[in-house]
Amino acid sequence: MNFPTNVKYTKEHEWIRLEGDVAYVGITDYAQEQLGDIVFVDIQTEGETLDAGEAFGTIEVVKTISDLFMPVGGEVLEQNQALADQPELVNQDPYGEGWLIKIKPAVEANFDELLDAEAYQALVNE
Repeated sequence: MNFPTNVKYTKEHEWIRLEGDVAYVGITDYAQEQLGDIVFVDIQTEGETLDAGEAFGTIEVVKTISDLFMPVGGEVLEQNQALADQPELVNQDPYGEGWLIKIKPAVEANFDELLDAEAYQALVNE
């Protein structure tokens, strides 16, 4: 299982990677492995400003639909259009081509409340 150190993690199994004043958000390698084959990603929040912990979309696998949660507050700038035709990118490359949304974090966004790779790895190995 992959635990990159250049991202922060949530207890709900999302990751966030800050690049300048925008951040990429996706689900972790652990989450995609637990879910199984992803068949659809539904994100209807583009252009909206959401708080940390609010649902920004859903991810669908053969047997279930799971909510996706914002790691920090911010504006949803863009969703990964490639996932419309290739939702399996989330399974194949969760930290790269399988990113879900790009956000502009709120000024008060607190990245220090998120887990680092070591803490997240400890969480999933409990």
